[in-house]
Amino acid sequence: MTTPLRPAPEESREDREGLEAREDREAREARRAFLAGRLAAVRERIADAARAAGRDHTGITLITVTKTWPAEDVRLLAGLGVRDVGENQDQQASAKAAACAGLAPALSWHFIGQLQSNKAPSVARYADMVHSVDRASLVSALGKAAERAERELRCLIQVSLDAAAGRGGAHPDEVPRLAALIAGRPGLTVAGVMAVAPPQEPAAEAFARLRPVRERLLGEHPGAVVMSAGMSGDLEAAIAAGATHVRVGSAILGHRPPAPLPH
Repeated sequence: MTTPLRPAPEESREDREGLEAREDREAREARRAFLAGRLAAVRERIADAARAAGRDHTGITLITVTKTWPAEDVRLLAGLGVRDVGENQDQQASAKAAACAGLAPALSWHFIGQLQSNKAPSVARYADMVHSVDRASLVSALGKAAERAERELRCLIQVSLDAAAGRGGAHPDEVPRLAALIAGRPGLTVAGVMAVAPPQEPAAEAFARLRPVRERLLGEHPGAVVMSAGMSGDLEAAIAAGATHVRVGSAILGHRPPAPLPH
């Protein structure tokens, strides 16, 4: 005669919650290890590129671009030593900046996307540097917003290297005028230039056109030392051309998730 099977004990809510917590910890540790490995590889690329250009790698700031990734990734990156974070959409950026406000040391937030003037009041509350200043109306909006927020915004003039519509950027000849407008606004500082290499030409050639624009700006505004150029695929060319800040996303965080995750 066979012994009837006893039903398995019903899993308690505490058991389920414990399992979920353990799985969350394991996923977090796996993600942290993934980010640590890729961050180390990018830092090595920066050091190698600086060495090849005869530069000191400590003079190059890595901005980790976390657009579309959750605030939890920002916290993990902060634990790995990241201090400069880039975002290109105000809604995501403001939520993540608020979620990470208690981190110590504090993060520096870089707004790197095209910016509508009506978003300036929000951006002025959390951004330390705006990389995409390309028109007089935006200078005016940022100046007013910075004064109201009682903050100092460092502004980079985005320079168009190919005059293509849709990517933003001022014509190189417009840079001196924009710089003068920025310098004349309380709450704003002329910090330098930013550019994106056009996809249809070698990055080295594009960044070479940025150098004289930067040198002219430095002659008129000696504090405008920042050159923000170079991303995951072309940071070496940017560093060779003199970039002081590189903006790297996918080489560190991987392929982007299909939808924003601002939690």
